[in-house]
Amino acid sequence: MRSLLIFLFFISVSAFAQDNYDVDLIPSNLRNRANACIRNEEIVIDMRAPDNVMLSVKKAITVFNQNGEDEARLVLFYDKNISIKSIKGEVYNSVGKLTNKFSQSDFADMSAADGFSLFVDSRLKHYLPSVNQYPYTIVYNYEIRNKQNLIIPDWTPKPADDVSVEKSSYSFISKPTDQVRIKTQNYNGTPEVITDEKQKKTIWKVNNILAVRTEPYSPAHNTYATSIQIAPLDFYYYNHKGNYNNWQELGKWIYNDLLKDRRTLSPATVQMVKDLVKNEKTDKDKARKIYQYLQDKTRYISVQIGIGGFQPIAASEVDRLGYGDCKALVNYMQSLLGAADIESLYCVVEAGSEKKNMDPKYASMVQGNHIILCMPLKGDTTWLECTSQKIPFGFLSDFTDDRLVLACTPEGGKLLHTPKLTTAENLQIRKASLNIQADGSITGKMNTVYEGAQYENQEELIGKSTTEQHKLLKETYNIDNIDFETVAFAQKKDIAPKLTEDITVNMRNYAPINGNKMFLQLNAFNIKKSVPEIRNRTLPVYINRGYTDEDTIVYTLPNNVIPELFIAQNKTFKSAFGEYACKTSLEGNKLTYYRKFILNDGNFPAEQYVEFSKFINDVNAADYLKLVFSLKK
Repeated sequence: MRSLLIFLFFISVSAFAQDNYDVDLIPSNLRNRANACIRNEEIVIDMRAPDNVMLSVKKAITVFNQNGEDEARLVLFYDKNISIKSIKGEVYNSVGKLTNKFSQSDFADMSAADGFSLFVDSRLKHYLPSVNQYPYTIVYNYEIRNKQNLIIPDWTPKPADDVSVEKSSYSFISKPTDQVRIKTQNYNGTPEVITDEKQKKTIWKVNNILAVRTEPYSPAHNTYATSIQIAPLDFYYYNHKGNYNNWQELGKWIYNDLLKDRRTLSPATVQMVKDLVKNEKTDKDKARKIYQYLQDKTRYISVQIGIGGFQPIAASEVDRLGYGDCKALVNYMQSLLGAADIESLYCVVEAGSEKKNMDPKYASMVQGNHIILCMPLKGDTTWLECTSQKIPFGFLSDFTDDRLVLACTPEGGKLLHTPKLTTAENLQIRKASLNIQADGSITGKMNTVYEGAQYENQEELIGKSTTEQHKLLKETYNIDNIDFETVAFAQKKDIAPKLTEDITVNMRNYAPINGNKMFLQLNAFNIKKSVPEIRNRTLPVYINRGYTDEDTIVYTLPNNVIPELFIAQNKTFKSAFGEYACKTSLEGNKLTYYRKFILNDGNFPAEQYVEFSKFINDVNAADYLKLVFSLKK
């Protein structure tokens, strides 16, 4: 009897301790503006040894609607260094009733290769519950073993603006003697530290983080979200050992362990390079010739094998095969330049159209997703993107411009800054000559020159079929009933490249007629979108990239328009965010519309958003300027 009572007691305690996932238990303030709520998250990292790091995760997420589905998705990567020990989970309905259980066998298993990859060690397991009744809650429990500690999973308890967090914790366990560097961002409070003779456990916790509205023109989420990152001093990775405290030491390890002795070329290739550049007078001209050779000979294919995708394949292999990933192609270009006695630097960069810097105060191997090359030519430092067969020599594009990168040298790592594509350089200059027909249709020619970052926006059209070009141009111009009779592109491939687009357009019924009136929207091709007006903004206003647009359109009016009733328009305004001007003039039957818009890049205080939204919305209103012409009877 006593045993039965004890048994029933434990059943009772277990039932009482069972998490209740009834959605009604979520506080109302955590449901406001939220598409999903993290009910509970417990992440434990146990660094038992440099080659044995255990990651245990328990996570419960309530999905309120279809927009929150991404938070229910679980994707786990694994390779020779990472093994998934266990996965299990449950799905609960809105009242917290268990509706489904799943395990590792229910996960889709696939290669982590992308379309550019040839060899990739990594695979992934993926699971998303098939639930179409909201809200529901999904609970994951999984354990992963890492045979390395160079990369420790970080913690970002609130992954997106539209997600709320009921509670989340992150625990890091190591030996008391292990040295680690910890980067803490936007964490209020002090972590709990528990230490004994065997281990040291540090625990960070957050509770009741609300979902917030997304604020346009905000900095990247990772720059302001609460996060913890950890980097051990001594590390082990794919049979490589090392230690680092800073970028200088990390760059030296990368050079010595990953790059050194991988630039050997055959005597025949070395002689070929010397013959290739023998008539060139300067190192820059020699480099330009070698770069053209690289583009003609190689193509980009990702080869993520070996030491976790961090080490390039040997230059001799790229020379033989004619392909490689960004690491391999930069290493190969360095080898070719070396054959011509030209110094160059292998640089790690966080690439993407949104600028991201290496953190100068916190070195880590997880920063950086791409490799570029720097040539510190005397008084004329030149940067090279080695993965593109089309990009001009010395032009980085908006993929890697204006950010801190890590140069890996024999002396150690150095943080360098890539050149900036400025507001004045990011140009779009358009000139059009259009004829308005009596029925309101428009035909004519348009010439547009793109430079800087705007060159990159249109460069993808080069080399595509005529059908594909027309399709993409229709998406770009987004005008009803627009057709292109002819399309032609010309490139000036230089450090400051230009792309010229010449098209013949036909826009049916563009200027509609109602009775004896014709309505003409003057700005046909370049309307600036409005932005919402937001009060009590919290985040800075971040404009990632500035640019300058200038449009001149000359309309030839039909003979049935009465020109005497024309009223000239002239608007100009200016703010810290940029400038705008538009004006119209009429000479005979030639109506000229001129527009210039300058947007400045930069970080601006949150309180200036009111000024920013007014500026952008004033531009939008001015861009919709319409003229009404009286027609002869």
